[in-house]
Amino acid sequence: MKTFAVLITLWLGGFVSLSAQDSNNDSRYIEVTGSSEIEVVPDEIHLIITIQEYWQEEFEKNSKPKDYKTKVPINKIEDKLMTALRQAGIPQRDIQTKEVGDYWRERGKDFLIAKTFDIKLQDFDRINRIIQFVDTKGGIQSMRIGELKNKDLQEYRKQGKIEALKAAQQKAAYLVEAMGQRLGNVLRIIEPEDKGFSYFQPQSVTSNVAFQAYDSNPENFKTIKLRYQMTARFEILPTQ
Repeated sequence: MKTFAVLITLWLGGFVSLSAQDSNNDSRYIEVTGSSEIEVVPDEIHLIITIQEYWQEEFEKNSKPKDYKTKVPINKIEDKLMTALRQAGIPQRDIQTKEVGDYWRERGKDFLIAKTFDIKLQDFDRINRIIQFVDTKGGIQSMRIGELKNKDLQEYRKQGKIEALKAAQQKAAYLVEAMGQRLGNVLRIIEPEDKGFSYFQPQSVTSNVAFQAYDSNPENFKTIKLRYQMTARFEILPTQ
């Protein structure tokens, strides 16, 4: 099995709370938040391609919308795309239809049908091969990176939370030692709500996962970025 490099960065910034008395016991405590960040190389990449009907007259010099009469049908554009994908080495089983719909039209003209495909890839080199074979001029409305996956993502999720908890403990220890005290047992661990893996989910303190923002450049999708936060409360003990 291919081994992927993982980079873990501990974030020591966060919320710190000190208390002289806990309502549940008489001990003094410190409550801190630790964070971790992991970069994972994806082993499953989804390329989203949308095709759309168009007018042949669009490519004629000095043509105007009122002159558009010859529509290139969606089935012809799709056949051309499928041929290009086969040439790029993409099997049919890895191509799924994602969406079909009508597109806005000029007044007095037919609707233009659009169709979106989700193409599953194993590496980024396949994207470059697809670009070489696909004619992006006629009928290709858009190409973008969709979801990135890794089969071991749950293990990375577990690892990220453990590292975030360790970061919280390290932070609590040096803050307590700076006051001439000792760090005691953990009293409480708080795990923020995990809202799942989503490209379009904004990065915030309430989310346990944040992916790298997407754009049109495949080079910016080499890794999945996961960020985790854990909050823990520890006893503060006097020095012996």
